[in-house]
Amino acid sequence: MNTVALILAAAPAATTEFNAAGELVRVIFSLVGVIAIILVAGWLTRRIQRRRPAGGGRRIHCVESFAVGTRDRLLLLDADGKRMLIGIGATGMRTLHVYDGTVPDDDRPQVPGPAKPVFADMLARLRPRT
Repeated sequence: MNTVALILAAAPAATTEFNAAGELVRVIFSLVGVIAIILVAGWLTRRIQRRRPAGGGRRIHCVESFAVGTRDRLLLLDADGKRMLIGIGATGMRTLHVYDGTVPDDDRPQVPGPAKPVFADMLARLRPRT
């Protein structure tokens, strides 16, 4: 116990003053630096993605996906100009159908539907008449 007291008495007391303004400036510069790094990383990833071709040079393309259940899916794939219907479930993948012929240019048939109302018309119907 005496040795600890002698060591503490012999050591000079460290007097450091807390500079609140300096610490605040340091924290703000650090925050701005981190935000700048995040923005630069986002800009770089966007720039790299734009350089890739649209299909990424891949020969397999997922045309459409449909969830049948919680773990089951149907995939419509385009692989080398052929369309395939693939079923994916808990037990694995299975080819359900391979379509003959070429892939149609238009993926979805044009079915005329009812005209959608304009927002102004919908708002006028909701407004009370006086």
